[in-house]
Amino acid sequence: MSQTDANQPAERQEKKSQAELAQFLSFTLGKEEYGVDILRVQEIRSWEPVSRIPNVPAYEKGVVNLRGAIVPIIDLRERFDLGHSQYTPLTVVVVLQAKVGEKTRVMGVVVDAVSDVIDVEKNSIQSSPNFGAKVSTEFINGLVSVNQRMVMLLDVDKLLKLDGVDTLNGINEDNEI
Repeated sequence: MSQTDANQPAERQEKKSQAELAQFLSFTLGKEEYGVDILRVQEIRSWEPVSRIPNVPAYEKGVVNLRGAIVPIIDLRERFDLGHSQYTPLTVVVVLQAKVGEKTRVMGVVVDAVSDVIDVEKNSIQSSPNFGAKVSTEFINGLVSVNQRMVMLLDVDKLLKLDGVDTLNGINEDNEI
């Protein structure tokens, strides 16, 4: 048996284990930890003032111009009824790409702080229980325990559809005003 043949099972096993893993960007809102598919994260930006849009819910903070694209910004803490928190130097905007139909949309979500990138075995993701509380489970893909902490995995596509955020007062499908 050649050296190459001896390495093949290990290579296949590594590829198999990569196929069974998913990566999520984890962040905090209050005392809770959430995660979004790392492949949906376009960038992470520090909080900066936004252009307010009149007559929108308080959790819709406004819009920013991101390299020529108008991007709606929502505060997830307020959207999930977790209360308002003062923005600090740790407060960030996670810019996400969501798929709505055949189009890709970009939006920013304000979070208290970004934690880290976590590797999750797909078979360890548990379905979300009926919380009957602050966060509607329709936005949660599942729950996973990482280093003795529970992380709620959010569905980015459903987040964008929150009360018509995808049609945020006058912004069309191409994120233009």
